[in-house]
Amino acid sequence: MGTSHRYLAGLATEAARERPAHTSMTDPTAAAGHASDLMTLLCATGLTPLRMGGRTLLPIVQGGMGVGVSAHRLAGSVAALGAMGTISSVDLRRHHPDLMERTRDLPAGAAATQAAKEAINAANLEALAREIHAARELAGGRGLLAINVMRAVSEYGPSVTRALECGIDAVVVGAGLPLDLPDLAQDHPKALLVPILSDARGVQLLLRKWERKKRLPDAIVIEHPRLAGGHLGAAKIADLNDPRFEFENVIPEALAYMRGAGLDIPLIAAGGIRSFEDIARVQALGAAGVQLGTPFAVTQECDAHAEFKRVLAQTTDADMVEFTSVAGLPARAVATPWLKNYLKAEPRLQSVVHVKPRCTLAFDCLAQCGLRDGLPGWGQFCIDTQLAAALRGDLKKGLFFRGVGALPFGDQIRSVCELMQRLLTPNAAVGT
Repeated sequence: MGTSHRYLAGLATEAARERPAHTSMTDPTAAAGHASDLMTLLCATGLTPLRMGGRTLLPIVQGGMGVGVSAHRLAGSVAALGAMGTISSVDLRRHHPDLMERTRDLPAGAAATQAAKEAINAANLEALAREIHAARELAGGRGLLAINVMRAVSEYGPSVTRALECGIDAVVVGAGLPLDLPDLAQDHPKALLVPILSDARGVQLLLRKWERKKRLPDAIVIEHPRLAGGHLGAAKIADLNDPRFEFENVIPEALAYMRGAGLDIPLIAAGGIRSFEDIARVQALGAAGVQLGTPFAVTQECDAHAEFKRVLAQTTDADMVEFTSVAGLPARAVATPWLKNYLKAEPRLQSVVHVKPRCTLAFDCLAQCGLRDGLPGWGQFCIDTQLAAALRGDLKKGLFFRGVGALPFGDQIRSVCELMQRLLTPNAAVGT
């Protein structure tokens, strides 16, 4: 970095010190000041802003994390700093005691099960609307607010529709090809549509399908299965190390295809991003920005329990494991007591796979569920139950999704603003 860049970066850093980075994002004046400082720091260091929806943003996207890990506090705080914050749509009622009480009892019987399913889905849509409203209040008109909806969930369509009706800025969809997303958003032409894909072939397929619908993505997240956490964009665990997923391959290949087709769509690299140098590297490859999950999951503003954050922050790569989720996708998580015990029991569970009379929780969160539908080779556990346990910090029962790599502040729990500052600071030590 040249002398002038160092000087400007120093000015931005000094300005940030005058406004403590732990200041709550509920303070509009402080949040606006931090957002200005961060944009100044970005410009000083030579990184390129992310331009989406007519806005100039920090090139940092906070990834969606369920169940309830990224809700209004995290997403709104990220947006308030001039980036894109993302609410995960999955089972948000768990943040609302009145909605949980409304859906607490699940009596037996087909009619009662159907009624319970309808009640839970309605409660989750109400929770989604509440979370979007609360996030918008925190954002104060800055940045962008997105909703992340897994294509694999049964309420994918209704969740997308409700978020759009609530005026969400962007809809991000992963865990499956969202070929019908343009149809769902046809009455909302200004909403930004962002699919999550993992290789150039997937990008080409989706673009060809969407072009026929006269609508193109506003950005595409390129998620690396070898590095990301949670559900991974590969067909099976053995594919996670396939070279076609390397950023050095997929980003140039996708950009070359788009240039040939006369398209200019921002690519956002996701998976293993931990530092300024990581951002600079993928921007040099042609990416417009980056998406991070785990580093945001261990911030003060993250909506999960403090014990959830501690578990993720103190985990190393050696403490993680890949396995096949109940959604039929490879997944990466912390090897907690529950997960270790499950993996030991999995061969026995697979030997007695069978269709169940109903979903464990009666609301059929997934369109296809290995446990409910008796699908051989798919996970045999209730994913909503285990993720909800992680949300409330239950180490013995929880499934704690996590991406690989040392975190920017090691095992420390810091603020979103401090994380942003660290990511935009050259030569900042990772893991300290």
